[in-house]
Amino acid sequence: MQERATRLTRRCLGFAAAAALAAPSVVRAQVTTLTIWHDLGDNGITWFERMGQAFAQVRPGVAIRSQSFPTEQWFGRVIGAINTNSAPDLIFNNYERVIRIQSQTNRVMDLRPVLEGVRDRDFLSEQDLRVGTFRDRLIIIPTQRVQMAMGTRLSWLRRVGESAPPDTWEDVRRVAQKFREGDPDGNGRADTFPFALQAARPRDLVHMLDLFTFGAGLTHTLIDPAGNITIDQPEHATVLAEFLRTYSTYRWVPPDTVNHSFTEMYQVIEGGRAGMFRVGDWNVRRWDGANTIGGDFVSHPWPRFFPNRDNAVVIAGMRGVGVPENAPNRALSVEFARFMLTRPAQQASLEVMGSAVRKDLDVSSLSERQQWFARARHRLVAYDFPEATHAFYPELEAGFHRRLLAAIGSPPRDHEVFIRELAREMRDTARRLSRG
Repeated sequence: MQERATRLTRRCLGFAAAAALAAPSVVRAQVTTLTIWHDLGDNGITWFERMGQAFAQVRPGVAIRSQSFPTEQWFGRVIGAINTNSAPDLIFNNYERVIRIQSQTNRVMDLRPVLEGVRDRDFLSEQDLRVGTFRDRLIIIPTQRVQMAMGTRLSWLRRVGESAPPDTWEDVRRVAQKFREGDPDGNGRADTFPFALQAARPRDLVHMLDLFTFGAGLTHTLIDPAGNITIDQPEHATVLAEFLRTYSTYRWVPPDTVNHSFTEMYQVIEGGRAGMFRVGDWNVRRWDGANTIGGDFVSHPWPRFFPNRDNAVVIAGMRGVGVPENAPNRALSVEFARFMLTRPAQQASLEVMGSAVRKDLDVSSLSERQQWFARARHRLVAYDFPEATHAFYPELEAGFHRRLLAAIGSPPRDHEVFIRELAREMRDTARRLSRG
């Protein structure tokens, strides 16, 4: 009996061995997943998926998983994760948001040695690298220059008898009056506004002022690199006064604009209630769609205020990738950060997000409105990114914002006097903050 059992066991083992030899060997490839946190929504997820596929071609066995959070959530999650050693592999956002992460954690890698190892990087300017630098540390590798133009509804212009979008501030005033009173959407009701703007938070309101200021050919909205307050310089004061009247005495925006951030501003634009607005290069893909504006807009430089100064489109943002010092897969994270400057990654960035930093990309697949940004044949000026120069700037800007909101809610009798007094207050605040 025992001998028979032994023979059966040997026979079974033989069958098993034969089956193993006959079947193809299965080797499970080990996949390392890099996690990147951003606030770019669905477009960002699509972009990182495309980059992940391209990266897998040159680095098999590595997958990219991106997660998008609302901006304020992104701040909290990134700061909390870095401080508790549960950081993602990479973080991606606008330069000033990564500055905030570094200010509160001091644990974002210095990527300058990483960038120095990239041979193909001549398309990055010294200004690009300066923007990405905070306290002598390159905390992002710049990957997207963000262009912001003024947009005007084409059908509205035609309905009110205008042949071209406004170029000067005088043009804006004329067109705005028609958009306010001339039923430009043709619905028979007085329910339109010349502008969609935002004002709820410091970056909302002051960001709008930045665009008007730099777009008019001026520089340094509030403070220059040497620490001088600029708002009471004659030309700056002219722009600021007209900007404040746009929100208040001219009645060119919805009454609740003081509570509007990006989401509410977009609702006014996409709801067909405003004729002029900010259009970023990333907006075009969505606004070309039938469910939003359907391509019924033209992008153009910001209005010219002064005959001796050229107006322009503003590079008002720089997005880039950062690596937490305690990233779980730090070496691979650095490798992917380098890859984001390659042509395949940058081509995906241009097609999905509307912006990039390379100059050798194919734009043929883009819509006419997207190509207008991609070819960048218009005059471009760059915002001065004061956060990268003055660590105290966000606090100074917050105080500036409070005073501007008060002037919108209760317009001063004399804007010029108000601006002179505000400039004195900002100088006192800047001195105090710079000592602290």
